[in-house]
Amino acid sequence: MTNWPKTNDALGTVNRGNPAESGLCTLCRADCKGKCETWLSSLRGRELLYPRDFGEITAGSANTVHVGVSYNSLRIQGYNYGSRGMESSSHSTDDCVFPNVSLSTEFGSEVKTKAKIPLMTGALGSTFIANKYWESFAIGSALVGIPIVVGENVVGVDRASLIEKGKIKRAPELDKRIDTFLRYFDGSGAIIVQMNVEDTRNGVAEYLIDKYGDKVIIELKWGQGAKDIGGEIQVTSLDYALFLKTRGYIIDPDPTLPEVQEAFEHGAIKAFARHSRLGYTELTSPDEVKEDFMKSVKYLRKIGFNRISLKTGSYGMEALAMSIKYASEAKLDLLTIDGSGGGTGMSPWNMMESWGVPSILLHSKAYEYASILADKGQNVVDFAFAGGFGKEDQIFKALAMGRPFTKLVCLGRSMMIPGYLGSNIEGVLKPENKEKINGNWDKLPPSVAQIGEHPESIFEGYYDVQKKVGIKEMSNIPFGAIAIWTLADKLSAGLQQLMAGARKFNISEISRSDIFSANRETEKETKIPFITDVLDESARKILNS
Repeated sequence: MTNWPKTNDALGTVNRGNPAESGLCTLCRADCKGKCETWLSSLRGRELLYPRDFGEITAGSANTVHVGVSYNSLRIQGYNYGSRGMESSSHSTDDCVFPNVSLSTEFGSEVKTKAKIPLMTGALGSTFIANKYWESFAIGSALVGIPIVVGENVVGVDRASLIEKGKIKRAPELDKRIDTFLRYFDGSGAIIVQMNVEDTRNGVAEYLIDKYGDKVIIELKWGQGAKDIGGEIQVTSLDYALFLKTRGYIIDPDPTLPEVQEAFEHGAIKAFARHSRLGYTELTSPDEVKEDFMKSVKYLRKIGFNRISLKTGSYGMEALAMSIKYASEAKLDLLTIDGSGGGTGMSPWNMMESWGVPSILLHSKAYEYASILADKGQNVVDFAFAGGFGKEDQIFKALAMGRPFTKLVCLGRSMMIPGYLGSNIEGVLKPENKEKINGNWDKLPPSVAQIGEHPESIFEGYYDVQKKVGIKEMSNIPFGAIAIWTLADKLSAGLQQLMAGARKFNISEISRSDIFSANRETEKETKIPFITDVLDESARKILNS
């Protein structure tokens, strides 16, 4: 396993724990006082694109060794002439500047869904941390104009929801999540709601179509990159564990057993894990999976859903091919392919460390399999790539890896960090909001106080958000949403700069020719050519002309 550096002196960032390739700590805490690159970017935005202490320093790259096969072992191509994808007919030097790079994208089969930048959130489901910070996540995503995903089991774990004979009568937590996003939705982005086995049994699809109609995209879930079983949460209340048992969930250990209750009473057992069920357990072949899958899609269309997506995990090649083929034939709107190396709210740790196909390998094969269908003249579903992304160079590489099929890059934990951080700051500066927004700090830590003491000076994106919503509305915008805007602005500017260097001024122009492999092993596994082989033939023609 590659050991990523914990500190970056050029940016002035440091990881509290062991960093992953995404730049995030493997264990990301909501109360963290800083300051990894994503954490600091959520406050200072574009400032983090450049080395610190300008005028007093020079800086040089430390990233000269690329070992093993990972997204880090891809490098981004640059060109010294030309320009492609300008929305105007002019290709002058004054027009071809990075702020003019268009990042807007769209996905979908028959109904197109727009996004202002090629990002979406990961699925934020029944984990308590998703519940606590949802207002920041949803409002931030709506303001930025990107899709946000409501994950599985939200209705099932909500004590206030009412389910009678498989039909939802009341679902306040799910309503809150959807309504919060729609409050600031301006036509770009989307609210996507996942369904697993329990959600299907509980009638989530029927509830959504009856109440929200085509305002919601419904998502079928096969899996995710962090685990190979159903979703989990942990609860520390025996009463709540018993409630979840009545909702039909698997609870470990079983809270109905007298010996378990006694162990809990005496402190030997302190928590219970709630698990979801595996899907398709009664099926034995790809043909049977296809039949069941198509039946589900047909039903969802029959009850009124115009937009349907699929989320698949880091299974092997057979499952990958099935997801691409079946989603394409069903004319789904999006297929999110989540590789191992991504994150989770709660998954068995060693399962997350050892199961599944790493993102770069899974995504490389996804492109290969999609190309097989495209070469036959068949429709190919739009892709979103997920699995351990956090920085603008990784976004570029993931888009390039899957082009022309990849329309979005899914950011999970990295889009949650600004929500935590902004809430912690708001809890200090507006103590009357602390409990409501789940602030974890009693005072600003030095990592924040040295930047400023008011939101207007702490968040680089504060006035951009104010311009969008108006001065009066700013009092209703959580600081976590402002932090999400600020991070998204940094990622957007960084992506624009990388694209301008590749002479691509529109997302649609990014291609696999814009990346190359930094070692021969990566070349072998991804079919992305090695650095010095790219355009070598053209170079020799120039020399021999």
